[in-house]
Amino acid sequence: MFSSALKSFQSNISANYTISSSPSSIAGAWKVYDGKKKSTGKAVSIFVFDRKTLEPHSGGLSRGSGGSSLRKLHDEVVARIKKEANLLARLRHPSILELAEPIEDTRSGGLMFATEPVTASLAGLLQDKDDQERAGGQAGRRGRFVVEDADGQQRRKEFEIDELEIQKGLLQVAQGLEFLHESAGLVHGNLTPEAIFVNVKSDWKIAGFAFAGPPDESIAQSTMPPLSLSEAMYHEPRLPKSIQLDLDYTSPDFAMDSNVSTSADMFSLGLVLISLYNSPHLSPIKSNSNLSSYKKLFSSSSTTPSSSNNFLSSRPLPNDLKSAVLPRLITRRPAQRMNAREFQQSAFFDNILVSSIRFLDALPAKTPNEKSQFMRGLPKILDQFPKSVLDKKVLPALLEETKDRSLLSLILQNVFKVIKILPSGQRAVSDKILPQLRDIFAASTNSKTAAAAAERDTAREAGLVVVLENVALIGANCTGKEFKDFMLPIIILGLDSPTHAIVDKALGCLPTILSILDFSSIKNELFPTVAAVFSKTSSLGIKVRGLEAFVILCGGTSEDSTDIGNDLDGMASDRAKKSKSVPASAVLDKYTIQEKIVPLLKAMKTKEPAVMMAALSVFKQVGKIADAEFLAMEALPILWSFSLGPLLNVQQFQAFMDLIKSISSRIEQEQMRKLREINTTSSRSMDINARSQGNDLMSMGGGASTNGGFGGGITSDDPGEMDFESLVLGKRGGGAAAASPNGDFLGDPLSSQPSLQPQQPPPPPQQQQRPAFPFQHPSQPQQQPSLSTILTPQSRTITPDHTSSSLRNLAPLNPSSSTSGPMMNGISSFAPMQPSKPTSFNHNTGPAPAWPTIPAAPTQQQTQRLGSSFGGFNIAPPPPSTGGGLTNGGMVGSGGLTNAAMQRPGMGMGMGKAQGQGQGGKSGLDKWESLL
Repeated sequence: MFSSALKSFQSNISANYTISSSPSSIAGAWKVYDGKKKSTGKAVSIFVFDRKTLEPHSGGLSRGSGGSSLRKLHDEVVARIKKEANLLARLRHPSILELAEPIEDTRSGGLMFATEPVTASLAGLLQDKDDQERAGGQAGRRGRFVVEDADGQQRRKEFEIDELEIQKGLLQVAQGLEFLHESAGLVHGNLTPEAIFVNVKSDWKIAGFAFAGPPDESIAQSTMPPLSLSEAMYHEPRLPKSIQLDLDYTSPDFAMDSNVSTSADMFSLGLVLISLYNSPHLSPIKSNSNLSSYKKLFSSSSTTPSSSNNFLSSRPLPNDLKSAVLPRLITRRPAQRMNAREFQQSAFFDNILVSSIRFLDALPAKTPNEKSQFMRGLPKILDQFPKSVLDKKVLPALLEETKDRSLLSLILQNVFKVIKILPSGQRAVSDKILPQLRDIFAASTNSKTAAAAAERDTAREAGLVVVLENVALIGANCTGKEFKDFMLPIIILGLDSPTHAIVDKALGCLPTILSILDFSSIKNELFPTVAAVFSKTSSLGIKVRGLEAFVILCGGTSEDSTDIGNDLDGMASDRAKKSKSVPASAVLDKYTIQEKIVPLLKAMKTKEPAVMMAALSVFKQVGKIADAEFLAMEALPILWSFSLGPLLNVQQFQAFMDLIKSISSRIEQEQMRKLREINTTSSRSMDINARSQGNDLMSMGGGASTNGGFGGGITSDDPGEMDFESLVLGKRGGGAAAASPNGDFLGDPLSSQPSLQPQQPPPPPQQQQRPAFPFQHPSQPQQQPSLSTILTPQSRTITPDHTSSSLRNLAPLNPSSSTSGPMMNGISSFAPMQPSKPTSFNHNTGPAPAWPTIPAAPTQQQTQRLGSSFGGFNIAPPPPSTGGGLTNGGMVGSGGLTNAAMQRPGMGMGMGKAQGQGQGGKSGLDKWESLL
């Protein structure tokens, strides 16, 4: 590969330019590479000549005198090639290939120079077109020729050549020949498709000046030596054909008359013109690089190009070309040929498109009035231009002319129309238009001084309006990053403009901008500018436009700002009205909407109906996004204030009321939902707590004993569903077991038996707060609870620090006394029973049953001793009546005290302590803890 050899070159070009690894085209003796200057990034084409290409294909140099003569011949060829590059440095014309870096020698003996970027030579384009046509005609596969640029990226070679391209190119070549013949005083001598290059702007440029020299009849002094025809016409077989004079495009003036004149170039131009229409795209003269063959072709009329044989073209030629141009170019007599100036004025170029291109090329020299008229009429014919001409010729020429600020708006209008026509508009916008727009408006964007603000550039503002009108077109043909980098500063410049029309245009671009920019750029760069414009403007129109912008920022559409009948409930009927408008999600976040936009609306002082209704549209979007609490505390007061504006009519006021009602309905619904959720959660929590408490009570005294640990089961069918009130009041006859802190349960295994006496109704709720006992004063109107209620865990009377077995049994008082104080209900006529033998208590199985016997009545001495033991509390002796005597298995009173319950050790003591509850701080057994 040549790239490896290229790296060994030590020259200014190789050091300062980045060169592609493979050539993009080959033209004559040169290989053309794409290059880019490292310091500026400017694109160039690098022409490289390798001396090794001069060696014959059969091997190295022949020995002896033949070898030395060949080396001398090679040196002459290198000198001739150097001459070509040196002439490019001397000749400066738009139709002459522009030199960027002068020619340099390489270590391997080659040559290198840099020019403006070119696509290929005309010969290369014609060869590609031939390959395309052979592959499948005009509709065949295209773009199979891929080249690599200096950055390593691959691109397609473009070789489209249409009628206008040919006309434009030939016109440019004629202009270059006119310059050479009349101004430079030179004859090109070898004008072939290899010597014509097409640059990236689709302009045709003349190069290949290896055989150039002054004409014979020139009277002007020339520093260049005259062309030696004897050497030029001789074809050296030991040299490549590409570096020798091409006889197929040579004028008979050279080959047959040995006359060097400017008309010889016009004959060669005629042959180039025929090759553009011929198939394959070659010259009609086939000499095979042999001078004798060339002369023989011109000796016969059938082999000489003329109008009678269609100039030996295999395809039909255009009528203007065939009748008026070629007969005056392909002619044997030089005096009958037209010169370069006459060629440009021929009928072949007499059409509006070619004339427009010619005018565009000469635009810098035209007057301002002529420029203005041309720019106003150009849009009428832009769609008639070939797309390649628009892309490569018209568009670059228009952008180049934007330096004339007086025509900026007209030029930009044509530029954006070209973008609409081009199929590759995205590439044109990214590569050409956006950088140019940045350069145009960069000064306005960066200048923030008061002097710059005071000085208004009306021409630039007019151009800015055109740009803002085409933001959607630009956004559709560039990436989001490019739009942010190039267009966002220009849009912000429009928003900051003191001209209301420009601000209005900039705000109108918002729907397009929001769909391209990212959230961070919108929130941090665009929204603050829009908010500042809204808060500072004194224009009613800008105020309304700013509110419309807020609607879009809150997720609405342009229709939302004008449809005042749109409701907030989101019903299908309302959505049907806006079926053509696709709803968008909010662009800004909820915090920005609530904390930034709503305060801006609240601070408005104007009460104009247009502003109020535009604000109503904003609140419709806010109502869909903001929290219910915020709407209630912040939005509704503002809406009520706006709705009472004195300038609103009935319909507008009704629109406000509809929105207020809709928002209020939403607030009510959300608040009701929250309250229901809270109540539901609270009810579930209470139910769970109640269930857990019920389970605790049931586990303590509600279950049947299986191991003798507790007795007294609940008689309900479903014990788990028994509520707390029924459990503690004993409505269902259940005897709950009383537990002591050490794990002893005092349940009654016989308490499930029905009572012989009717149960007393439960006391009122206010009397249940503190349990009342039967030994209290009889004046207290309290319903005495049953014994089973007293023994429940809620109102147990056993001292926590003592067991029931540790209490000594009470001895009955004088049985003959019938006037003692109030006794416990149901046992007033009974004396406490004592077991016949000590009761043993097992913690696992409970107390062992011991059936009691009725003891004898206590003596008076025993009664006194008992009274002194309990302080000032005396237990009255049982009455003498025996009607309520206790029998085995009998029930006593409403409390349901069974014989088994009375048989427990210490039961009488427990009951006595319960009866002795006083008015002090202690009650129950706690008051008698001294006895324990």
